[in-house]
Amino acid sequence: MSSLYRPASSPAPTVDTSGGVGVASAAMGSQAMQDAANRTARVAAKLKEIYKRSVLPLEKKYQYDYFYDSPFLSDVEFDAKPQVLLIGQYSVGKTSFIRYLLGRDFPGQRIGPEPTTDRFTVLINGPEERTIPGNALSVHPDMPFRGLDRFGVSFLSRFEGSQVPSTVLKSITLIDTPGILAGKKQEANRGYEFTKVVSWFAERADLIILLFDAHKLDISDELKNAIDALKGHEDKVRCILNKADQIDRQQLMRVYGALLWSLGKTISTPEVTRVYVGSFWSQPLQTLDNAQLFEDEEKDLMKDFAILPRQSAVRKVNELVKRIRKVKTLAYIIGYLKSQMPNMMGKDKKQAKLISELPSIFRIIVKKYNLSPGDFPDLNTFTSKLKDVKFSEFSSLSPSLIDGLDKALNKDIPRLMEDLPSERDTADVLKTKMNTNTVPIPSTSGKYGPSYGDPISNPFGAEQSDEDNYWALLDSAERLLPSFEGLNPVGGFLSPDVAKDVLMRTGLAKDQLRKIWNLSDMDRDGHFDHHEYVVAMFLCDAVIQKGRPIPDELPASLIPPSKRAIVNEQNMGKSGNLLMS
Repeated sequence: MSSLYRPASSPAPTVDTSGGVGVASAAMGSQAMQDAANRTARVAAKLKEIYKRSVLPLEKKYQYDYFYDSPFLSDVEFDAKPQVLLIGQYSVGKTSFIRYLLGRDFPGQRIGPEPTTDRFTVLINGPEERTIPGNALSVHPDMPFRGLDRFGVSFLSRFEGSQVPSTVLKSITLIDTPGILAGKKQEANRGYEFTKVVSWFAERADLIILLFDAHKLDISDELKNAIDALKGHEDKVRCILNKADQIDRQQLMRVYGALLWSLGKTISTPEVTRVYVGSFWSQPLQTLDNAQLFEDEEKDLMKDFAILPRQSAVRKVNELVKRIRKVKTLAYIIGYLKSQMPNMMGKDKKQAKLISELPSIFRIIVKKYNLSPGDFPDLNTFTSKLKDVKFSEFSSLSPSLIDGLDKALNKDIPRLMEDLPSERDTADVLKTKMNTNTVPIPSTSGKYGPSYGDPISNPFGAEQSDEDNYWALLDSAERLLPSFEGLNPVGGFLSPDVAKDVLMRTGLAKDQLRKIWNLSDMDRDGHFDHHEYVVAMFLCDAVIQKGRPIPDELPASLIPPSKRAIVNEQNMGKSGNLLMS
């Protein structure tokens, strides 16, 4: 019976995706992607409407852009791709990490042991390789960087875009930053306020990566200032302990502990910051002592990247809610200060007195309007801002505008959240709500040594004589990958309901589908990964298109090499049970 599934003319059998199975799965994937795209667009459009109607008028009235150094939001910022901001001292591997993630070089990259990256570089997807000057990028109508012009020509001359065709950049935008040096000289020579620029990008970033070198754990003054600028965005921060393959296991334990101690003193949060340990570039590890640990850490980090597009709408809602709370608090502060000013004489004296009593005023406003202290601006920064304005020119508190803000916060946004993923959703509803775009992760074949990497080094697959590594369905796997991804696998797996729906659409009898499922779900976890999906499609195609019977056992050539140990263990268990009986 096994010979029925071994092609005579070709060593690599393929699935005919022009039949019912391929068309059905592709159509399902295409429809799911379109539904997700439409839902994301609806969420973005509703957020724009809420912002323009209820938030923007208060921002203009109470000078939010001045007090928070944050320009008014434009439409393109609601439509922007998720952004990943990379920060670290020089020579920690930021640019090498980006190159590893993209799987290629990019225009303007500078890599070396000395300080090489001297500018902010935004990596974006495009049809051709080119660099875009910062001045042009800051006024581009389709880019969310228009607010950067406030930092002046000196900054814009050190800001550039790097456009490169990349499947990764179709889903996210990467932002490389200048390497941070120790000492005040570096800070003075920049010609712009580095920490303010970092704060601007951090506010808009979906993920912030802090990179550290295993040999350089010291946190310089400027790096500490940059980390301080991330205040309020700690939930986005992840740390990478890079180049960890250059030290042995005992040293790694000490270095990891020292890094956590340093971060604990610098980042003032009760939670421990997540630190990923490894060597994040394409070169083989210098030592394989911790290879399995590094591989597992890298997989976890790449999961953080992969889910960014799916969480983009949720993040935009979260950021708008945070902004609304700050706008509301600012309105109460400005309104209160205005109400305390005299109509005629002694305005300057009263203003100076109010500034000196600002801590007490904050406490009064907290109690009077039942606000959260966490929504108030930084006291020192706000005080310095107040010294440059006239309180008599402030606007009075507008109850109607505050009511509109409360309506957005308590009614409009909760209603909008119903379109977003929730822990109360069923698996099918959750699949439908989540954006299907994911970030492709880099291949690590060979990096972690022969015992951890892909045993097949030939890109065209193993020869049929290589029984350990040959897989007859390799070509079919490549061709069916788009239809598999179109079904929105979560973490690389199709849920039981999705996989069942795909099989049911073939029109085969229930008994046949049960047998195909048992043969395809080789690890017995109830989910289909890509390779199990390929095997299932091949078996369905063999029955529908070619009239072949379903085998009792899969031939070895149809079992993916990664699954053969599991299948062999199961077969040995069956043999043992037969002997016992």
